[in-house]
Amino acid sequence: MSIPLRALLFRRISEPSAITVDFDGEMYLVRVRRHRQARRYTLRIHAASRDIILTMPPRGSVRQAKEFAEKHGAWIATRLRRLPEAAPFAHGALLPLRGREHRIEHRRAARGTVWVEARASEQLLCVAGEEPHLPRRVHDYLKREAKRDLEVASRQAAQALGVEIKRVSVRDQSSRWGSCSSTGVLSYSWRLILAPPFVLDYLAAHEVAHLIEMNNSRRFWRLVERICPQMGRAKAWLDAHGADLHRYGFDTRL
Repeated sequence: MSIPLRALLFRRISEPSAITVDFDGEMYLVRVRRHRQARRYTLRIHAASRDIILTMPPRGSVRQAKEFAEKHGAWIATRLRRLPEAAPFAHGALLPLRGREHRIEHRRAARGTVWVEARASEQLLCVAGEEPHLPRRVHDYLKREAKRDLEVASRQAAQALGVEIKRVSVRDQSSRWGSCSSTGVLSYSWRLILAPPFVLDYLAAHEVAHLIEMNNSRRFWRLVERICPQMGRAKAWLDAHGADLHRYGFDTRL
């Protein structure tokens, strides 16, 4: 029996946006969202914010969603424990910029926004303005730097392969480092600015090569390696350190 559209709309308005799951003495907040293309209930954890997201199909119920989440309480607890310790953007915190460690230093009285300075044996990421604005300013700075570097690397790769790109954008992708559309739009994770340059260059070459081969065939990998000789080194770095990049910063949706 189908549910009337009016009843579905009323249910969506009145239903909670989050549920709680009690597992092994710990209480977890699970955000619930519907997706029109979802065919089943799924769980994922946003590494940067530690948000637990439960996606449900259009005609799913909150009761079924809660039962699904409770059934996977052990999975939630295990995944959260495996995440690297969070490293918020704050005065005195360390973060890698282009693979090199920088210490965040708040300078309230200084002019400007964010800039890099060298001090004796360490690199500083200096942030001007009121301290409550520091996380947002660092985040915005890293996104700008990531877009600039990825724009350059992508266009160099495109020139090497004889293709054209339409646009480069950056966002906080939790499940992939980059993506490529058939129309020439490239999208990357801004967190690549935290990795060494050879890693960022590899990801740019990887996505641009998809403009020729929209697959992962041997021909595709030969294209990538042709314009990125350090492909193997970059892939090994990502396997070893990639997950750690998700612990830096904060969730701008909060």
